[in-house]
Amino acid sequence: MPLNMGSNGNIYQDVIESGGDYGVKSANVEGRSCLRLCGSAGARHGMTSNSAVHELLECPVCLSIMHPPIHQCPNGHTICVVCKSKVQNTCPICRQELGNIRCLALEKVAESIELPCKYHYLGCQDIFPYHSRIRHEEHCKYRGYNCPYAGTECLVTGDIPFLVAHLKADHNVDMHDGATFNHRYVKPNPHEIENATWMLTIFNCYGYQFCLHFEAFHLGMAPVYMAFLRFMGDENDASKFSYSLEVGANGRKLKWQGVPRSIRDSHKTVRDSLDGLIITRNIALFFSGGDRRELKLKVAGRIWREQT
Repeated sequence: MPLNMGSNGNIYQDVIESGGDYGVKSANVEGRSCLRLCGSAGARHGMTSNSAVHELLECPVCLSIMHPPIHQCPNGHTICVVCKSKVQNTCPICRQELGNIRCLALEKVAESIELPCKYHYLGCQDIFPYHSRIRHEEHCKYRGYNCPYAGTECLVTGDIPFLVAHLKADHNVDMHDGATFNHRYVKPNPHEIENATWMLTIFNCYGYQFCLHFEAFHLGMAPVYMAFLRFMGDENDASKFSYSLEVGANGRKLKWQGVPRSIRDSHKTVRDSLDGLIITRNIALFFSGGDRRELKLKVAGRIWREQT
């Protein structure tokens, strides 16, 4: 199993960061959010996505619907609070200094409308008043997932099908079909490796994807290896499955059984909670056989769906 490491012992990969061009975007954008005005007692009156209100609330930089605080330049051009910092306090329309002028009238308009969840393009059909919408989006089950790749800080987010394609194309991870596996981790000179992350492996079974992680780190003063499984989906679906991992040799065996954690939890969160199979370096080398100068550890595993 290949292990690519930088000078600090971790997997490395070049990351290209986006530039800082924050010019005004074209208004010809597909998939605009619809919005509607709220009447008294929560009544809803329909309003099309091409309404004048939509145009007023659209940030000229990011094209998102603006919400309080909404800033404006001396000439009345508005901008959302996020983009205000990106344009270095300069109006992207007239280049006047923005200062700290608030557009209170437009803020009241923003508070009087209902908006769909921003994850509507991923399947969320809910519509909320402005303040409720923000709270909902923080925990919306349709919100994008972070890339589960470990070893580098990958900033890609998306739904599961997109992330599966991304992992295969951009991270070259191993993809396997089936609910049982025997995975071998090999590394010469294991005493020289203090912190390391082996390449991620993805298993396709039961119509879902599961991520197998294997890492070396220190638990207190003791060097250990840890294997654990994460589920590519939300916590509710993850709880429907269980998995086991085991290592062994010479008539001895270590076994772990647990529930895969959702990739909503980062691999570091799972690792730091010790929610997986933990093997001390001495035991791992004992299971590897030979003169204990090379790690040759076979991790066997099984995934199954719990009966409901």
